Amino acid sequence: MSFERTAPEQYDSIPDVPEPVEHAELFGHVAEGDELARAYRGGKFHHALILSGPRGIGKATFAFRLAYHLFANPDPAQAPSILARPDTGSTLFRLMAQGAHPSLLHLTRPTADRGAGFKSAVTVDEIRRVGRFLSMTSHDGGYRVVIVDAGDDMNRNAANALLKSLEEPPQRTLFLLVVHSIGRMLPTIRSRCQLLKLKPLASDDLAAALRAVSPGAETVAGLSPGELAAKAGGSVREALLMTQFGGLDIANAVDAVVSGGRFDVAAAYRIADAVGGRDATVQFRLFNEYIARMAEERAQAAGHAGDAELAARLAEQWGGMRQRIADTETYNLDKRQHVVGLLGQLCGAR
Repeated sequence: MSFERTAPEQYDSIPDVPEPVEHAELFGHVAEGDELARAYRGGKFHHALILSGPRGIGKATFAFRLAYHLFANPDPAQAPSILARPDTGSTLFRLMAQGAHPSLLHLTRPTADRGAGFKSAVTVDEIRRVGRFLSMTSHDGGYRVVIVDAGDDMNRNAANALLKSLEEPPQRTLFLLVVHSIGRMLPTIRSRCQLLKLKPLASDDLAAALRAVSPGAETVAGLSPGELAAKAGGSVREALLMTQFGGLDIANAVDAVVSGGRFDVAAAYRIADAVGGRDATVQFRLFNEYIARMAEERAQAAGHAGDAELAARLAEQWGGMRQRIADTETYNLDKRQHVVGLLGQLCGAR
């Protein structure tokens, strides 16, 4: 039986996999969720939170789960001290999943102006919806929640527009910024938010999440739970793409090219042929995400080793790669040349 999506499709939706708002379960992040539940109950709730961590570890699911907790418990004093588990049969859960709850605004990359697909950034027009949303009275006097997913996908104009809302937020308003790379956020936005760093999922939590969203996925790759968690960086999204869309083969091929003694142009073009075809949209996205994560981890490793000069150079390279990925998506540039270029660039930064 095929999965029937209730929530609106997003730019990073995976075929036959529920959106974060459709998840009843939250895997991992229990301590962080319960800490916020206690803060809400005790009247010590910050008006803006940055949920930071690697892509695909459940940050958006966490954000929607927190929003559900507030909507289900409008009186903080009567709210439980642990994060509420959604009732999937409730009107509240259904409205949230459909994107129809009047007190919830979910902002992400909008659809492209022409043709299929989505824009490469969260635009200023999307952020301007915040002002209109907050100008309306809450339907039940409870919290209104704005989720920006992902916060580091905002362009400069959008980030500046959001800053104005963060500076003077109305009472009983919560901003939740899902952020994959905290370094890409404006310092002025970071200073007005409470930062919550969510960690990659442990192998048991990752296996449980895979069983919940795509039964059987945790065994497809022939890896142990620990091996799969390590390969996917503790990310459910990465693990799904690896096990369901040939992503593990792509990752292994990329590793072989990058770790070689010299740049193997022929091998790079074989990867480009595999991920750059018209029917390989998901595989192309996986390649981009995997190679960007590899570049980011290199920069972080250099920083942890105390080599500031190398860390700065690799961080600049990582930022350039992300811009190159965005430009290729936006302007529909040649995918094969894009793939070979990124692989060559990463091989040249040893």
